[in-house]
Formats: sequence, C-alpha cells, structure tokens
Amino acid sequence: MYSSTTDHLLYYERFKAYQDYMLGDCKTSEVEAFTAEYLEKIVEPCDWQAIWHTDVFDVLVEVVDVDCKELKAKVELVLPMESETRGCDLTEESMKALLEATLHKVPLLELSVVYDESGDFDQTALALEHLRFFYKHIWRKWDEEDEDDDFDYFVRCVEPRLRLYYDMLEDRVPAGLVAEYHSTLALCFEKFREFSSLRSGLDSDSESEQANVSMVEGLRLYEQLEALKRKLRIIENPLLRYVLSYKVNSGQQSCRAKGPRPAGGRVVHLVSALATVHQLQSLITDKLMPHYSSEEFEVQFHSDPVLAVNACYEGDVVIVCPGLYSITSSISIVDSIEVEGYGLPDEVVIEKRNKGDAFVESTGANVKLSNLKFIQRDAIEGILCVRQGKLEMENCVMQCETTGVIVRSAAQLCMNMCDLYGSKGAGVEIYPGSVCSLVGNGIHHCKEGILIKDFADELDAMPKITMVNNMIHNNQGYGVILVKPDIDDDDDGGGDDDVPAIVVEEECPAIKHGHSVPPDFTEGNDAIKQELVATSAKKHGLQKSRMKALGAMQADENLLSQEMFISIHGNQFKHNGKGSFGTFLY
Repeated sequence: MYSSTTDHLLYYERFKAYQDYMLGDCKTSEVEAFTAEYLEKIVEPCDWQAIWHTDVFDVLVEVVDVDCKELKAKVELVLPMESETRGCDLTEESMKALLEATLHKVPLLELSVVYDESGDFDQTALALEHLRFFYKHIWRKWDEEDEDDDFDYFVRCVEPRLRLYYDMLEDRVPAGLVAEYHSTLALCFEKFREFSSLRSGLDSDSESEQANVSMVEGLRLYEQLEALKRKLRIIENPLLRYVLSYKVNSGQQSCRAKGPRPAGGRVVHLVSALATVHQLQSLITDKLMPHYSSEEFEVQFHSDPVLAVNACYEGDVVIVCPGLYSITSSISIVDSIEVEGYGLPDEVVIEKRNKGDAFVESTGANVKLSNLKFIQRDAIEGILCVRQGKLEMENCVMQCETTGVIVRSAAQLCMNMCDLYGSKGAGVEIYPGSVCSLVGNGIHHCKEGILIKDFADELDAMPKITMVNNMIHNNQGYGVILVKPDIDDDDDGGGDDDVPAIVVEEECPAIKHGHSVPPDFTEGNDAIKQELVATSAKKHGLQKSRMKALGAMQADENLLSQEMFISIHGNQFKHNGKGSFGTFLY
C-alpha cells in the first residue's frame, strides 16, 4: 500500500499550477469557486483507490463519488482492510462504524491517491497534492475576511507565501527569521480562533454589561490580530522582510555602543581554548608587556571570541590565541575596539556553523581586525558587513560561502593585505556613499570580484574608492562590475559643462611594482576609472536636467558639487571569466 509521490514538486511547478490552472486572477472571495472548478476538471469522479490519512491511522479506501464544492469524497472501505495505526486499535468493525457516522464522506485533503501503473489517476494525485499544499501552506482562514477584495489573490498572497516557503526550504532565510515567522503565524491562528469564538457569541441586540465587556475584548483582539497579520505580510514580502522586520536577529540595531567603561580603564581580553605555559610566556613577552603594561589595562580570560567581543567597552583589545574556535552566533562589534590574532591567520581560525545571522557585523566608530581567518559553514548570509562607522582589516583571510564583504552607505572599510575567496556573490560589495579602500588584497574564486552598487540616482552620495595593487583573479564573472541604470546616453542634461569634481589620483611612484607586469593584466584599471568618471558625469547631468524641469532657480550646491575620489592603479586582473571589468545595466 503506497501512494503516488507528489510532495517533492519544485517552486515553478506549484507556481504554474496555481497561476494558470487553479486560481488564475481570482479575488479572495472567489477562491472556493475557482478551486472547485479546477478539481471538477481534473479529479476523476470515482473508481480510484486512496489512502485515508489521519493523525491516528492510515487506511485503504475506494472513492465512489467526489463533491468538489464541499472538498469531500464518498468512500468505501477496501476489504480485507489494510491499515496502519498510531497509538490506537483499529478493527474492521470500528472502521465501518466510523464511516457510517461520517456518511462515508471524508475530506479530500486527507486522501492520497494510490499509485496505479496505468497512469490514469496521476493527474488526480497531482491535483490533490496542489489542493493539500494550498490549504496547508498558503491559505489563511482570515484571508476571506479581508475588506479589500478587489485584488488578485494570487499576486497578493499566493506568490509571496509560496516564494517564502521555498526560500525557507532551501535555507535562504536566516534561521531566526524562520522561527519568528512560524511563531507569529501560530500566534495569529490562536488570536483568530479567540476572536472568531468571541464574535460568534456576541448578540448585537444585547446591551448588557457582559456584552459591552465582550465588545471591548473583541476590539482588543482585533487590533492584536491586525498587527500580527501586518507582521506576517512584511516577512512574506521579499523586499520588506529584511528592511522592516527581523532587526535583532540579523544584527542590525541589535545593540548600541556601550562607550567607555563606567569605572574607567581598559581591558585586554585574552581568548584561548587551551594554552601552554610557554605560549603564555611568549604572549606576555611579545605582546602584553610592550603594549599593555600600564596600570590602565587589566586582563580578562575567555574561551569564546563572541563572548570576549560582547564583553568589550570602547578602547578594549581582544587578543585571540592560536586555535580553532567554532561559533554559532554572529560577532557584532558595536564599540571602537581592536580584535587581533596572536600569530598567522591560518593559526587563528574562527569558524561559524549556523545558518542564521551574518558572521561579522561592524557598527563601531573605529574598529580594527587583524591576523584572523574566518571560515563560513552552512551559511546563508554574508561573511562581513560594515553597516556604519569605520573598519580596518589587515592580514585577514575570509573563506566565504555566500556573499563576501559588504560596505554599506556611509560606512568606511580599509582592507589591506587580506585574502578573500569562495563568495557565491561578489567578494566585495561597495554601496553608494561609502568609503572603500582596498590595498594589496587577493580577491579570487568568487562569482564576481568587486561589485560597485549603482550610485547614479540623484539621492545617492558618491562613493570614494581606492583600489591599489590588488590581485583579482579566477572569478566566475568580472573582476570588477558596476551596476547602473540603462540610461540613454543622449539624456545628459545639456552638455559637458560644469561636470562634477572628480579626483582621479594617478599612480604614485612609491607603490609602483618593482617587476614588469604584462599590460593585459593591468588594463582594467583605466577601464574602471573611465566608467566611474562617465557615470558620475552623467549623474551630474541628470541632476541638472531634473532641476531645470522643476524650475529650480539655483541648484543645490552640495548636491551638484559632490566630489568623487577615485584612486585605482596597480591592480592585476587574471583569468576572470568575463574579463577584468564590466557593467550590469538594469
């Protein structure tokens, strides 16, 4: 006894079934009618066997009639009875009695078509799977009560919920957000049941005190229910879920900077899982005595780098001794501190093995990381994000699994002599308005090497970009890629006059390579500079033309005189799949 296998369908298969066949452009109030019509066209009316699934038993039955509007089927027990039970005793007599009590009608949602070699019932099995999935994962009991019944139910509800289901299934949503969504959904169901029960017991004609109390309670439940529904809609919308929801678990605004220690003084946090006496003696001689021997410093010991960072106040120092440190939560740096590995990066390794949350997030005003190796395992978020403030990285290794280093708008990154590889996106993402200095790094074996986000919009500030002596190689796409809108070249705002101030720093003799580098490996430097300058000039022209269109008498001098600083030279580009530099138009 086994049913047809239909529960491993792909996203696009379910998407097409609901959009093209089952729901189309129906409104919420039309879902039942459209669903019944779909089932009437697909489901065989009788003479097929199915397994009737409940929480306590599975039993083989034969379908003799189907009521698509009621979503029920009339069934007969197949004899001799074939069944599996879970925690109960089931006899042929008791099953017959149960069927008689239900008038032999069972929900279609509880039936799975038994596999038939003829294939005559494959479409019936598929239709019931789509029906079962829809009512389990898509439909909400409160959908039909939405006052706005003028929208396309598929577009507003089915598509985002279906996408979220598969994003969670394929581990593209942080674990914390998944837990938050399920808990919010469960609470919403609970509040809806309470509200529905209270509403059904209300007598609109009654003016008793109890009725008034119930009305007040009903309004309170209604407000709670609406708030929960709004939260679910935010999480279900891929454009909103990370912006308006889930800030705590993602590390964004998770906590504020502590500032200086209230009692004064600074602390050196030593992180070591296990250390020999000789190693401690070397640490004291080489590091602690020369740099931290004043009375201002105290020493605290930790075995976990996350706990050490969390214990820091402004001005503290974290020294991580050689070893492999496996962590499951993100490292969130909110104060101006230094985190330094004592040894070579390959000797001081921090490994993260949790699917939720970013690896390292920095919001401190002045943060320094050095001599550390970061390794991602089972990740779905980036390895490092500079959300605000300034982060200096030196001599670090980043073994990525998803995206690499992200420099958000208004944040500053100085990354020197680091090695970054393995990103399924860009190795480094540079946002508008950020300051990014990359000197002497290796960025390789990523999908793209460096991605410069679109800054052509008039509201975006210019980025300041320094790229010197980096080795960008063996990336799947381009070494450097600029994302920008597909704007007509003729729409430049009226000529080349009054272009913005763009500082293009030429190569300094002090940092020229001491050996000969083939021109093919360095030609990308000029291409990057030219494209950034052209895009910046076009942005300036668009700003002028828009202001003229608005009838502005005098342009905003701050807006039109933004200075873009570009220092790009000495970088080598080798074996990048699509070349050293390219643009992505949208």
